[in-house]
Amino acid sequence: LACAGGGSNLAGIRFPFVRENLEGRAETKIVACEPKAAPSLTQGEYKYDFGDTAHLTPLLKMYSLGPDFVPDPVHAGGLRYHGMSPLVSHLYHEGMIDATAIGQLDAFEAGVLFARAEGIVPASESNHAIAGAIRQARIAAEAGESPVIVIGVSGSGQLDLPAYAEYLSGGNTQRHAIDGLDQAHLALDEHTLAHREVGGQARGARARRRRGG
Repeated sequence: LACAGGGSNLAGIRFPFVRENLEGRAETKIVACEPKAAPSLTQGEYKYDFGDTAHLTPLLKMYSLGPDFVPDPVHAGGLRYHGMSPLVSHLYHEGMIDATAIGQLDAFEAGVLFARAEGIVPASESNHAIAGAIRQARIAAEAGESPVIVIGVSGSGQLDLPAYAEYLSGGNTQRHAIDGLDQAHLALDEHTLAHREVGGQARGARARRRRGG
């Protein structure tokens, strides 16, 4: 598992596992952990879109919330991006990786737990991967399984200590928590919602064909 904003952290640690999966040497489940404040994979549309708010870049085929989307002011600034890397987007579209959206409170809770267990204070961005890993571990435990889980802890949290203090004191971090998306921010219409449903079914079908099921 790795945090996912634009896709660099996820690609860096996970693409080698994609190769192993493609060549039949492994069956590693890969999960992108993005913030609920900017859920381009789990809530975005797969389309050609601008990579910047000025609409100056070449059009990129990616999952996107739209270049005019303004995410809520969560502390994980490195994940507040409207789109996803074209390569990561393609893998997700083909059903080769999964994605989950993590709320800010869940991310900080996971970061504190990790710091107390490992003696390392992770960055706010990395907390999303840790929260995703804890979620997967609990699911596995309920199923009586004990998988090996690799977490991409991409940065230390020294610069995030004020945010941790805010979380531990129940301050602004609580008030700014993103536990659900305001659909008005995304300006979603029925066509977009239908596209997502069809896209999810297509991803599942592609993944099943690849596994031969």
